[in-house]
Amino acid sequence: MTVTTIPVDSLELTADVLVIGGGPAAAWAACKAAQAGADVVLADKGYCGTSGATASAGTGIWYVPPHPAEREKAMASREALGGHLADRRWMTRVLDQTYDGVNELAETGRYPFPPDGRGGQLRRGVQGPEYMRRMRIMLRRAGVRILDHSPAVELLLDAAGAVAGAAGHQRRHDRPYRVRAGAVVLATGGCAFLSRALGCDVNTGDGALMAAEAGAELSGMEFSNAYAIAPEFSSVTKTAYYSFATFYREDDSVLEGAGSQKGRSVIARALLSEKVYCRIDRADEAARRAMRLGQPNFFLPFDRVGIDPFTQRFPVTLLLEGTVRGTGGIRITGDDCATSVPGLYVAGDAATRELVCGGFTGGGSHNSAWAISSGTWAGRAAAGFAAALGRHTGRRALTPAGGAGLRPGARPGRPEEYHDVVAAVQAEVHPYEKNYLRHADRLAPALARLHGTWAGLRASLRGVGGDAVQARQAAAMAAHARWMYTAALARQESRGMHKREDRPAQDAALRHRLLVSGLDEITVRPDPVAPVGPLEHAGHLRAAS
Repeated sequence: MTVTTIPVDSLELTADVLVIGGGPAAAWAACKAAQAGADVVLADKGYCGTSGATASAGTGIWYVPPHPAEREKAMASREALGGHLADRRWMTRVLDQTYDGVNELAETGRYPFPPDGRGGQLRRGVQGPEYMRRMRIMLRRAGVRILDHSPAVELLLDAAGAVAGAAGHQRRHDRPYRVRAGAVVLATGGCAFLSRALGCDVNTGDGALMAAEAGAELSGMEFSNAYAIAPEFSSVTKTAYYSFATFYREDDSVLEGAGSQKGRSVIARALLSEKVYCRIDRADEAARRAMRLGQPNFFLPFDRVGIDPFTQRFPVTLLLEGTVRGTGGIRITGDDCATSVPGLYVAGDAATRELVCGGFTGGGSHNSAWAISSGTWAGRAAAGFAAALGRHTGRRALTPAGGAGLRPGARPGRPEEYHDVVAAVQAEVHPYEKNYLRHADRLAPALARLHGTWAGLRASLRGVGGDAVQARQAAAMAAHARWMYTAALARQESRGMHKREDRPAQDAALRHRLLVSGLDEITVRPDPVAPVGPLEHAGHLRAAS
């Protein structure tokens, strides 16, 4: 590979830490790196504070006071659901750090948590728009330089293979940019495959592709088939409210077994041949008031079309949220959220959440807690890594790591080829019968077609300028889909959200994580799970306060 040359009209910056992303994990990482004394640049694909899944809606937080009984209940509640792949030590660390982070948001960020009626505050959830508005203020106060509408397209490596910055494109100025950095935090979110799920249009798996190109592994990619319930006429995916719902067939008969927490597969099967309808008819008046207060944007689409969702039925669909609400992502190699690549750290949905969730999670809650905690650890660690480099940060020769979508192996194809790639990937990952109702007889042919799509784009897909962003998104989705289905075929059982119709039982011999690596050739290897011990033996739970 050759050392990059810088176009004369490009923006070039130097920082101790570069954070790529703009959601809560990125914001916490940038804040904590700056508080540790680092000079920080944050580059967001959208406008930091308004883009992404969190900024578009309210979200719960896994916020549990440090009382042993409450903590034990919180950790035990999802272990079986997640296939016993979570790690109690990590769960305890996340609960501790989230507790501190939310309290900091209340006290330093002055987030207006509602009163609890006993002289305190209810700190178990936030309104996304206000939360991210406060986080942007905290970033500004910490001195973080924010590059809005500036998607990164590739990492930059030094001569030793350490990550030393990133390059991207500023959409507003229509110019390339490059940031030299001592360390990089990837907080780019998961991949929802442009499924229209609210706030997920920026979540196309870019960070995972960049990390894999630098040599990082991924983990838990089979836990990538999260689908959320949404009205057919809306992109709002607040599935928790559907726990109060009854689902119906076209003739208004009840769709037996359908539900939001258990029974989503029943909805998926029915949708293959007919429409499915819903009424949120099991919520009493008090619950209805609370729901409107807690998630006002949930009701906006209904109000616009004149439907009362509590008394009138409406058609529903399932929207793929992939690794946004799945748990797969870039593998973490240490408590500081480092990856196997020197100088590269990862936070939020871009990282695997198996350590805290195992093979199952949902919207908010554990994901929100993970964003706060992993962002904090990654930001602090990146600042420490950069500090150790000292004055060498800006002197390293940089080499671009990006390949697919930027540097084709053969003659470049049509400029709009990325549209074809996106359509080909979506045709394999969106359908319920392939990705949700999994079976080897459907997964294997889909994976073969995805391999073909990848080979084609590697040969000819090339984006220049602003088109490089779309080309890289297409390449990232193709890579993501191949990692997902490779891992799904390798895990020959049902565990967590990964359900195999041809392997419906959970196999005790397969209680390990699956590590995936590679781009043109993908390999899978097992990673043992640490034993799960009771809370009283954890040894690092804080004293009850």
